[in-house]
Amino acid sequence: MDLLEIYAQMGVSRAVYDRGEAVLETLESRFRAIDRNAEVNQARVLLAMQKNRIGAQHFAATTGYGYDDDGRERLERVYADVFHTESALVRPQITCGTHAMTVALSANLLPGDELLSPVGLPYDTLQEVIGIRPSLCSLAEYGVTYRQADLKPDGSFDYEAIRAAISEKTRLITIQRSKGYATRPSFSVAQIGELIAFCKGLRPDVKVMVDNCYGEFVDVVEPSDVGADMVVGSLIKNPGGGLAPIGGYICGTEECVDRCACRLSAPGLGQEVGANLGILPAFYQGFFLAPTVVAGALKGAIFAASLYEGLGFRCVPNASEPRNDIIQAVELGSEAAMLAFCAGIQAAAPVDSFAAPVPGDMPGYDSQVIMAAGAFVQGSSIELSADGPVRPPYAVYFQGGLTWQHAKLGILLSLQKMIDGGLAAL
Repeated sequence: MDLLEIYAQMGVSRAVYDRGEAVLETLESRFRAIDRNAEVNQARVLLAMQKNRIGAQHFAATTGYGYDDDGRERLERVYADVFHTESALVRPQITCGTHAMTVALSANLLPGDELLSPVGLPYDTLQEVIGIRPSLCSLAEYGVTYRQADLKPDGSFDYEAIRAAISEKTRLITIQRSKGYATRPSFSVAQIGELIAFCKGLRPDVKVMVDNCYGEFVDVVEPSDVGADMVVGSLIKNPGGGLAPIGGYICGTEECVDRCACRLSAPGLGQEVGANLGILPAFYQGFFLAPTVVAGALKGAIFAASLYEGLGFRCVPNASEPRNDIIQAVELGSEAAMLAFCAGIQAAAPVDSFAAPVPGDMPGYDSQVIMAAGAFVQGSSIELSADGPVRPPYAVYFQGGLTWQHAKLGILLSLQKMIDGGLAAL
């Protein structure tokens, strides 16, 4: 059975397949550049593992307090070496990216301090953490105030607004690298470095945290290379390589990470406790595979933008722009189109391919959200997935794919469902 027969059985028509192949012919040079970056990042990870003399004994499970867990400690040194930071906290006890950021913020902000976002409104789930939307145990409840400087209409930094927003109370600045559920540009590491330099030029003592979710290994440098005091993310996104079943990381200065460890466990305990529960092999191997997995996801994002932009849909970033994260936003214009797109992604899944994604309420969001994800790890957005809040401009956010070939199939099926529903035409 050849590829076209298999695709036909999955529901992809010859016309959609041919359209995809025509788009692919235009992307060879970009895909080669992605592969070159992946080779650099693969070498970085391998070098860090070799430098720290990782052996099979470091995969051993620990329980209870997790005292003297050499495998856990060496993994954290590997992360610190890859991200070029003084220290790292990499734990299964960090449940998600929002949790990692909550730990980082609450550990490094005290009552009376002020948090500043110079990139506009943070991602939905972080709004309740900060207290922008009232919530139990928010930073606002503990006396931390918040200010933000909105981006300019073109998505660039408003440096004058930032200058006006920074005050003597400003203790920590949070920068969200990825677009989240917004159609603004995601920021490059170079842009983040310029922003950090500007802020620290005004207040040299201010600390900067970068929400690095969806951005790891997209470039050959990370925000920690350009002045960030902390970079924070989730292991069920890029750095887990699709194998990590849970977890998050915080890499940064020793001062910041020590505080984070005490906030995650308890004062006086810090990094000394926290059993690995037998999942270190997945953490190590997932991190090892992450550069090539991210490369496949990037190819999928570029392919999606090129395919959908050619059919008249607005894509952020567009088909020719540089990539700063793995997320591809496509403005579909209607709820029906969102449902069709997500139905195609779900139909391409290895798990729950028979399910029909529908909008629903989600904790931390003020709009109903539709999510398509047939993943081996629940909620893993380095695996093939698409989601978005059901509100204008009805943008769906496509990301992931453990292999480029799987990402390609998902995109073709999303387009097929759109065409079958009369919502797109070749």
